[in-house]
Amino acid sequence: MREIAYAKLNLALHVRAREADGYHRIETLFAFCEDGDVVAAKPAEALSLEVSGPFAAALDGEADNIVLRAARAVGAVAAVTLDKRLPAAAGLGGGSADAAALLRMFGGSMEIAATLGADVPACLLSRTARGEGRGDAIEAVAIPGLSGTPVLLVNPNTPLPTGPVFRAWDGVDRGPLGDWESGRNDLEAPARALVPEIGVVLEALSAARIARMSGSGATCFGLYGNEAARDADAARIAALKPGWWLSQTRLR
Repeated sequence: MREIAYAKLNLALHVRAREADGYHRIETLFAFCEDGDVVAAKPAEALSLEVSGPFAAALDGEADNIVLRAARAVGAVAAVTLDKRLPAAAGLGGGSADAAALLRMFGGSMEIAATLGADVPACLLSRTARGEGRGDAIEAVAIPGLSGTPVLLVNPNTPLPTGPVFRAWDGVDRGPLGDWESGRNDLEAPARALVPEIGVVLEALSAARIARMSGSGATCFGLYGNEAARDADAARIAALKPGWWLSQTRLR
């Protein structure tokens, strides 16, 4: 069995409140790219996980990978491989998408997904959806013309864990999420304070129809009217910043 762990984007992300338990109440619109990590599994006598790919080293030393937790949650006994093609701690779903791919292979439910992390239910669906609460109260939505939109993902090769970004949020409720195109990402300001290069990335997406940071960063995305405009931006950015990570893809 083989599943793509589709890269998650937050087309808009409004932070409405910090709850007493330290979590945050958000309103977001999830979308997913056609590409991502790849999770595969084959029959085995015991559960195991092998990680490869360009970003495998980012998972070195993890005592209990979320993919293994997902496998145990559905009683899967298999030799699992994870081809880690997306940067870690990057605002793209990462481990949540990997766990969701494993759940899809073994028939895992939304209830199980919710026990693994706030983004896992949306990643299990891997379709455009509105998320509320911690992001785990999701409702699929249809947005005409969104599927197939050319996307350029850009990360300055700087990991940015979610926790410090949320903790740095200023606590100001700037209003609900309505039309996502005129929305915003309320985590951009605290993320830029921690990784100023995010601002440089957003400026570099100059030909994009919409350019925003995804999730808690540091990956930013540009949505384009056509693939030629996307590819021209990608070529220019790659020449200027050869150390940055780029992915040319489309929305599902």
